[in-house]
Amino acid sequence: MNPVMFQIGNFEIRWYSVFILIGVILAYELAEFEGKKYKVPKNFIFNMTFWVVLFGIIGARIYYVIFNWSLYSHDILSILKFWEGGLAIHGGFFAGLLTMYLYCQKYNVRILKMTDIAAPSLLIAQAIGRWGNFFNSEAHGYATTLATLKDHKIIPQFIIDGMNINGVYYEPTFYYESLWCILGFIIALIIRSRKKTKLGTTTAFYLIWYSVGRFFIESMRTDSLMLAGFKVAQIVSVILFIIGIVLIMLNARKKANDDLYKDTNLDNIRF
Repeated sequence: MNPVMFQIGNFEIRWYSVFILIGVILAYELAEFEGKKYKVPKNFIFNMTFWVVLFGIIGARIYYVIFNWSLYSHDILSILKFWEGGLAIHGGFFAGLLTMYLYCQKYNVRILKMTDIAAPSLLIAQAIGRWGNFFNSEAHGYATTLATLKDHKIIPQFIIDGMNINGVYYEPTFYYESLWCILGFIIALIIRSRKKTKLGTTTAFYLIWYSVGRFFIESMRTDSLMLAGFKVAQIVSVILFIIGIVLIMLNARKKANDDLYKDTNLDNIRF
């Protein structure tokens, strides 16, 4: 696959960047739409999204570089070339969550209210962003055969062709993760639409759903970030899964209450 969408002289636009941008735009539009239903000011969503995306990308890059320092130690400036690939979702998740927490703290808004709104948006953004990996010929699984890929039935021919890298076919794990995120996105929207959904339930669902999918898909990948012989993404997935389960258990003790999504603090915010 050609990672460059188009090039004019030394200036080029890569598919990786395009898919990230599309994911961010759709995620923002969805978050804004969700926010309207709970009377969250548009400016609050926009400003929060801006800072979360900015620091999320920075965090995703730093996370990736830390675990691949040998690739950048001899060319420090190459760390800035994130558009060429090399963003770790978990790094972006933690940096974005911290940014969102600080932003909500500033305006005295409950963080779970915002993470519930953001969860479906994050899933669809991740689903779209994974296609950047396709054009970069990265985030794929172990070597396989053409016959095996065709036997899967759910893999389109153009993806099979794209997984032929230097004469070797690979499992399209980016595609599996994208499908998993799309399905999770649909379920998250259903959960969010229920009037009796408790505060934090959608967030817990995201943590559990994505972690389960990522854990098993990561076992197939050949480019995983490693720590002491273990795949970092699997370790983090287990931790986030446990947090999601704990959040569900805590929510089970609460009574369903629509007022949980009403936040009077938002009425007093001035931008």
